[in-house]
Amino acid sequence: MDVMISIETALRLRDAGLVWKPAPGDRFAIPDRDLDDDVFVLSDMTIELHELPDGPVLGFNGTTEWALDDVAQQEAVWLPREDQLRASLGGTFRSLARTTDGYAVTTELPGGPAEAVAASPEEAYAAALLRLIRLGTR
Repeated sequence: MDVMISIETALRLRDAGLVWKPAPGDRFAIPDRDLDDDVFVLSDMTIELHELPDGPVLGFNGTTEWALDDVAQQEAVWLPREDQLRASLGGTFRSLARTTDGYAVTTELPGGPAEAVAASPEEAYAAALLRLIRLGTR
């Protein structure tokens, strides 16, 4: 599977206010249910989004390995892909560059350019997005 951000980073993004609008192909985890090491992919065939009066539910269709019919969206944590993280940076994104320590994402913030460095491009994008959200410029 592709490199992805950690669940801890995804939780920090969610807690900071990153909103997930589930779409086919999205990856997510279900922490605190003994499923922390499993990554799920929203699909039109296996895991579908059901809009219910009480809120969105992720429905698991045809899963025989374990008993899980559905999970409320707020119980799941989105693991955005690199392209989704980059798109969330919007017009502030300037560049991604390899560094001796990993990768650096440069964004243009009101005070000037800012750099977020991490071991992977996904984590660098996530760090830049977290800064952007916390500054309230997104």
